[in-house]
Amino acid sequence: MITSFMKYARFAGYIFDLDGTLVDSNGVWEKIDRKVLEKNHVRATDSEIRAAAAMTYEECLEFFHSKGIKCTLEELKEEFDSMAEKEYRYNIFLKDGVREFLTGLKNAGKKIAIATASPKRLYEPVLRHNCIYGMFDAIVTTDEAGASKDHPDVYLLAAERLGVSPQSCVVFEDVLRGIVSAQNAGMYTVAVYDKYSVGDVVTMRNIADEFVMELSSFNN
Repeated sequence: MITSFMKYARFAGYIFDLDGTLVDSNGVWEKIDRKVLEKNHVRATDSEIRAAAAMTYEECLEFFHSKGIKCTLEELKEEFDSMAEKEYRYNIFLKDGVREFLTGLKNAGKKIAIATASPKRLYEPVLRHNCIYGMFDAIVTTDEAGASKDHPDVYLLAAERLGVSPQSCVVFEDVLRGIVSAQNAGMYTVAVYDKYSVGDVVTMRNIADEFVMELSSFNN
């Protein structure tokens, strides 16, 4: 458990995942997955749906195809994002300790970025609704980077936009693929617990440089 914010003063760039790390949003994606499956008269187990909530769009497309639902990646993104917009604008809130940690970083003069798979139509309203939009020096999406979080591109682009070398960055992520890709980018990694990634917790504990249950750990 991390007990001191100053332990990380040596890093110049702080890169955060959005969903499941900064905001408690993965429950929304579980609800959307259930609605789409029900609309298509497809049955899935609770464990399958919980797993789908933490998937990338590409992984979710593969999951839907395995259930016999035929759609393109673009169609899936449009349907999901349209259903999620209201939730992101009004009903999704910060995870514990996030505001305090970000405020501490800003007060310390650190550069902060978001690296997310969520499009602007989702990330901007949820950040504005929670009054933290202006805290970030850069916000980068996987679409902008041209690759999913199975690759380090989005983290490298975030570091570039911060004007910081990858080796001077620390990445906060709640999913295993993000931890692995950030490490492949040469960055220090902090795995953040989210119940929708519980199946990978043991592996994340083993491979991440640090593991925390919540970002409030940094505010002591």
